[in-house]
Amino acid sequence: MSGMALEVRHLMKRFGGLQVANDVSMSLETGARHALIGPNGAGKSTLVGLISGTIRPNAGSVRLFGEEVTDAGPARRTKLGLVRTFQITSLFSKLTVLENLYLAVSEQRGESLTMWRPAAKRGETLARAEALLAQFRLTEFANRSVSELAYGQQRLVEIALALALQPKVLLLDEPAAGIPGGETKLLMDAIEALPADISVLMIEHDMSLVRRFARDATLLVHGAVAATGAINELMESETVREVYLGKAAAARTVRHA
Repeated sequence: MSGMALEVRHLMKRFGGLQVANDVSMSLETGARHALIGPNGAGKSTLVGLISGTIRPNAGSVRLFGEEVTDAGPARRTKLGLVRTFQITSLFSKLTVLENLYLAVSEQRGESLTMWRPAAKRGETLARAEALLAQFRLTEFANRSVSELAYGQQRLVEIALALALQPKVLLLDEPAAGIPGGETKLLMDAIEALPADISVLMIEHDMSLVRRFARDATLLVHGAVAATGAINELMESETVREVYLGKAAAARTVRHA
């Protein structure tokens, strides 16, 4: 078995005449904290779709822990440990926070959603759901419907749901999108507290959050990998400056450094 948690090799995807993934290769080691960055339209969401199985590539391969999953759908990849949170919050808004987590834990445990399960099984599932509430500081909101929560709290519930599925590789799709600044710290604290053995790939526009979270990063531009490496080195590179500031501004930055 491969030592890598996730391996993407030479992925290609075309929508009509538009090449949205162009020979993309990247990998995540076990326990990685990796950021996928790039301007709007760079192909980040497409790449996440290719990795998670919601989009099929025209060429290339995706492997999870050495197993070929290029032709596998999202359900198979989830069973192997790949879990994705979505940029657009997709929760059962009329259910309570606890009910959402209980359903997620039940799914992970392969339990039928029926009240005829043995009481001990229900108790174990409930205990796991309550532990997740505590981990994400959501216990006081347990019996409130998701629709009543602030947006930042909903994002915390979304990450808790992802963790309920016991991921080995977690794709965080713009976790801070739409969250008021005052709620960002709570979100980042929760992300930083994720188990160390989970490989995490974060797609995020906020560079201050990227710097805080990531050890490594990949820069995507026009569907292709423009640069990859340690986060501190990448952020100081001329390539990243040009992408985010433009060539003229990047040149001025270098001259005045």
